[in-house]
Amino acid sequence: MLYFCIATHALAQENLPPSFETKIAAGVQALKSGDLNSAEQVFTDALRQGIKHPLLYHNLGVIAQLRSKHPDAVTRFRQALALQPNYGPSRLLLGSSLLALRKNAEAVRELKRAVALLPEEPQAHLQLAKAYKVSDNWIAAVQEYQKLVQLAPQEPEYSYQLGTAWAKLSGWSYGQLTGINPDSARVHQALGQEYVIQEKYDLAIAAYRQAARSDPTLPEIHLAMALIWLELKKFDDALGEVQLELKLVPESKAALDARARIEAAIAASTP
Repeated sequence: MLYFCIATHALAQENLPPSFETKIAAGVQALKSGDLNSAEQVFTDALRQGIKHPLLYHNLGVIAQLRSKHPDAVTRFRQALALQPNYGPSRLLLGSSLLALRKNAEAVRELKRAVALLPEEPQAHLQLAKAYKVSDNWIAAVQEYQKLVQLAPQEPEYSYQLGTAWAKLSGWSYGQLTGINPDSARVHQALGQEYVIQEKYDLAIAAYRQAARSDPTLPEIHLAMALIWLELKKFDDALGEVQLELKLVPESKAALDARARIEAAIAASTP
């Protein structure tokens, strides 16, 4: 989290009086070291002496957030933003505290602004993704996790969260389709995919067959069955399904590759 992200451009735009710079620097160091009481004393003393600066309000918001006093944090971050509306770290932490308070719509609004101000900051995308998740906006959540993976491909947690979000999106989409037309081919296809993930291959085949009956022209259904049969080493069934797929989409690279794999498996199994 950007607790200690004190941007130099904030100071450049509205400089502190020289007599306070040393004291404020000491407060920042106390905050970084975890001495919240000392840091709070420095910043509140400056306010009492009439110094109105976004850095003071921001750091008091950080202190409140570290103490899980999110209503106080929201107040302080808003005071900082009233003086400097485009200060990204205050937007980010404001959104984070609003999220902790379950004010999800407000959190999304502030975090979207934070992402616009801090497009390369992973925490901004992470907090926005969390806000979308609790709002059941799985399409937007997936998009934010995709950006996270692009920004930090070395971070396995982001890839894991992306996979989880994709699964949730799939479930949400399945629910939407079921509500519209419970017997649609796409519903049965989605159900088959879920059974494959669970390694319930008999149920997956049954779901895919129902999808094919509901829409005989839908690609990918016969290919999915071919790959299951290949996994189960039922090569004749696999070859039959992939041929049906190729009748629908003769140029399908996935189907052509699957046929080559099946034919190679048949050759390898022949004495």
